[in-house]
Amino acid sequence: MPIYTYRCSNCGVQFDQQQKFSDPPLTRCPECSKKTLHKVYQPVGIVFKGSGFYATDHRSPSGQKRSNGKAGEEKTTTNTNSAASSSSAED
Repeated sequence: MPIYTYRCSNCGVQFDQQQKFSDPPLTRCPECSKKTLHKVYQPVGIVFKGSGFYATDHRSPSGQKRSNGKAGEEKTTTNTNSAASSSSAED
């Protein structure tokens, strides 16, 4: 069950309350008994551990950018030529 922080707008008292997700939020202050109680939303700390985050994400092992130059094009033309030569040998 999560723990929610509440603060009263009238008297300023702040406290934590453990509630189920299905429970309605509290509205009445336990100190001054007025309906001025609101949930306090606090930032959540995020910790990234291990490799693959930020600077190392989607990078090559050497840390340099990959070039999409002629090396990739040569492979496709070589495969096309070998397929054409094998089909012409069958004729």
